[in-house]
Amino acid sequence: MALTDRQQKIYTGIGLALTTVIIWSGNYVVARGISKQLPPVSLAFYRWSMASVCIAPLAIKKFIRQREIVFANKMYLFWTALTGITIFNTFIYIGGHYTSAINLALIGTTSAPIFIVLLSVVFLQQPAGKFRITGMAICFSGILFLLSQGSFQKLVNFHFGKGDLLVLISALAFSVYSILVRKKPASIQPVVFLFSIFTLGTLLLFPFYINELRQSPVAVSWTANMFITIVYLGVGNSIIGFFGWNAAIERLGAPSTALFANLIPIFSTIEAVIFLGEQFSIVHLISGIVVIAGVVIANLRSKAVQSLP
Repeated sequence: MALTDRQQKIYTGIGLALTTVIIWSGNYVVARGISKQLPPVSLAFYRWSMASVCIAPLAIKKFIRQREIVFANKMYLFWTALTGITIFNTFIYIGGHYTSAINLALIGTTSAPIFIVLLSVVFLQQPAGKFRITGMAICFSGILFLLSQGSFQKLVNFHFGKGDLLVLISALAFSVYSILVRKKPASIQPVVFLFSIFTLGTLLLFPFYINELRQSPVAVSWTANMFITIVYLGVGNSIIGFFGWNAAIERLGAPSTALFANLIPIFSTIEAVIFLGEQFSIVHLISGIVVIAGVVIANLRSKAVQSLP
């Protein structure tokens, strides 16, 4: 049976969202290995500088042709760059120096979808249907089970610290970014949009990068592995990842796309087993099944909703 245009759009969006979270899940594994070699703001600055340089050849001619449209939407691009580029990953990198891995993953992966659903209801007037709320709750329970390793005691001892607050702000920033992407002017081509926010976000990071160098100068050892890591973060996590995420939002909407972020800890676990030799347990299997089930349920639609224009 041939798929309808709507079905093709949905399946394409799901494929893009899955590809993106697989790529983004490697961010935590890779960044962990160089956290002691690069200060957090420097890591973010080098990442987005690399992304801006690599995307420039693809975008510069189109950017020049669309410069009037770009400058007409300068405030929209400013807020999009500030939330999605300057704040989002930078606060994760900084927060990772102050909080445990369990807090980092719990707050980052479970709060962002909740923020996005709430913001979508308020600013986009998108109803939070029963399937979405149910699926979100199931995803949340699966992540809790994974991060607590099935131990209630670990959840009881959970508390917020400085790093936790930074990661919470990061999740809120990413949620605002996802809502703003939904409002992207159709006249701005995707590659021009990414080039604009990558470059602007990097420029906004620059003064904080200089301040970090003055406050805590670190002699960076630019080995082959370090360079490959920056390329991976700049090209894979930034250019390919943001292209995929933005395209998924256009097809599925911000709330549905955001729920796929709950899969990041699952994929991070798989990558850790493959690349870091970490052990895979029954807890990982159960939590993975629960989160995937939550994502599927959250993206279901009732017949009444499907009949709406």
